Amino acid sequence: MRNILVTNALPYANGPIHMGHLLGYIQADIWVRAMRAMGHDVTYVCADDAHGTAIMLRAEANGISPEQQIANVQKEHIRDFDGFGVHFDHYDSTHSDTNRARASEIYVKNREAGNIAVRPVSQLFDPEKGMFLSDRFIKGTCPKCKAEDQYGDSCEVCGTTYNATELLNPKSTLSGATPVEKSSDHYFFKLPNFGEYLQKWTRDEGRLPVSIANKLDEWFEAGLADWDISRDAPYFGFEIPDAPNKYFYVWVDAPIGYMSSFENYIKTKRPELSFNDFWKKDSKNEVYHFIGKDIVYFHALFWPAMLEGANYRTPSGLFVNGFLTVNGQKMSKSRGTFIKAETYLQHLNPEYLRYYFASKLSDKVEDSDLNLDDFVQKVNSDLVGKVVNIASRCAKFINTKFDNRLSATCAEPELVQNFIDAGDSIAKAYEAREFSTAIREIMALADKANQYIDEKKPWALAKIEGEEQQVHDVCSVGINLFRQLAVYLAPVLPTLAAQVQDFLKLDHFDFASAKTALVDHEIALFQPLMQRVDPKAVAAMVDASKDSLAVPAAEPVKAEKKKEKKAEKKPEPKVGEAEIIGIEDFMKVDLRVAEVLEAATVEGSDKLLQLTLNVGEAEPRNVFSGIREFYQPEDLKGKLVVMVANLAPRKMRFGISNGMVLAAGNGEGVWVISPESGAKAGDKVS
Repeated sequence: MRNILVTNALPYANGPIHMGHLLGYIQADIWVRAMRAMGHDVTYVCADDAHGTAIMLRAEANGISPEQQIANVQKEHIRDFDGFGVHFDHYDSTHSDTNRARASEIYVKNREAGNIAVRPVSQLFDPEKGMFLSDRFIKGTCPKCKAEDQYGDSCEVCGTTYNATELLNPKSTLSGATPVEKSSDHYFFKLPNFGEYLQKWTRDEGRLPVSIANKLDEWFEAGLADWDISRDAPYFGFEIPDAPNKYFYVWVDAPIGYMSSFENYIKTKRPELSFNDFWKKDSKNEVYHFIGKDIVYFHALFWPAMLEGANYRTPSGLFVNGFLTVNGQKMSKSRGTFIKAETYLQHLNPEYLRYYFASKLSDKVEDSDLNLDDFVQKVNSDLVGKVVNIASRCAKFINTKFDNRLSATCAEPELVQNFIDAGDSIAKAYEAREFSTAIREIMALADKANQYIDEKKPWALAKIEGEEQQVHDVCSVGINLFRQLAVYLAPVLPTLAAQVQDFLKLDHFDFASAKTALVDHEIALFQPLMQRVDPKAVAAMVDASKDSLAVPAAEPVKAEKKKEKKAEKKPEPKVGEAEIIGIEDFMKVDLRVAEVLEAATVEGSDKLLQLTLNVGEAEPRNVFSGIREFYQPEDLKGKLVVMVANLAPRKMRFGISNGMVLAAGNGEGVWVISPESGAKAGDKVS
């Protein structure tokens, strides 16, 4: 058993949690749950990042104290994390007495080791607000290209970087006053003292993603500079020891919040743990930080240097995630894709998002895209159409015909053992944070389980006298296969896993508990586990996320007049006649052989079946076909059909249909067209 401490990047205490934030928190929560499912002792802590000028000004604008401001936001953050199943062992705030003491200690140790310098710095000062201004609170004219309304650090027009004191005609964005230049003593952390140490530290195997280590080389090549760690009053934060009216810059005490949050956790909840066992130099226990790529520099340079200078251990590894886009674009309030956690929870099941993110995430530092149409299709196809479908197809027979009890023996020991053995590979994928790989392997097992049930057809056997034992055996095997899938998905879908655990009446649901088949085992009455994603709910969420003030007044939205062209009216074909088209039109149609990977009924439609088709492409196609009156899903699973592959995607209220399956009818029945034997998915039909 390994002893592991996991932290997440600290959310800033002046705003809500949104989808972009959740990517990193859900990733960490899945990893924590997976490592626990493998039998490791994992502590998971976080805290609100509660200091800085922005917090102070937000509280002032709201007419409350900074303490009340951060307390209000913390309640909202905890609510949102709980809503998405992100369950920290302890959630703290950097504005705590424990963090104040730990930050002061680390500073003093570095000061005594010769890692702190003091020297005057000239800055712009707002005479009306009585405070020094950071770059974000200054605007003026670019000293190079003369573009107006530029911030105090760089020009968005010509790209020039500069000091705020070089800005022409500067104005404070807080008061509108013209700032004056003023000097004050600042405190610096001597980062160059750790240049050699950090170069080695960032290259230690497994410490950082290789792409991040390569990027950090740019800093070493340019030469490390002293880091300004102080801010002048007024400032909401901790005062620097022996330096009246000087405060720690927020990025000094924020990462120390990892330590103090853990310290408060063991004080209040797990006194058997030792702070030093995790944070002393050369500790054998493991410490991992899950962070976004935008804060790598603080965590990979300043943070390990501060810890080394204070004689503490450094992180075992940094796990870095990329940014989130929605529908391939940056999140946007005007498009309704800047979605707050609270808004999502008002419309959709949070486990949908946990699953979708897991299906995308790997150990690479890559951006992820939340494509809302793909989101609907993937959740409905995988979770509802494949996984939950297994239980719903088998449980009804166990409940109604066999007194809620599974068979006394396992009828397919080799198949069930195959599912059990797959757990080792899935566990390794989870541990390596290759969640998308784990999901692919689990869904491949789900396909095998459904194939087994389709082949055995217990619904048909149940109609044959004398086949009761066969029905019992098949459905019991199906429940065992479903149990394995639910255990493997538990780190991603903890709520579903808890429901399955209750349904199966199991005391344990970790990986070790699923090493043997369930035989002669009582189960509970099956209850529906997960509903399909309703595209209407997704649309409502997007609509609720739209900001009517997102378009500036200076740039009003122009209503474009739509010009409608009258289509040439073609003569209607007479009854019994087909409309004539040219050979040129027909040659444009791309007919392909497709394998039906999955078929499911469509809730809310009596005519449609939802088909997942392998057309020999990287990703399967989702197609809706109006053949439900003549075909059941089990009739089509594994069948080869012919489809129109170059038909424009059609948006339906149930999702996107990306193609058309060919069928023929005579008014009395409909027959799906199948290719000759020997054909394979992706073959062109000529």
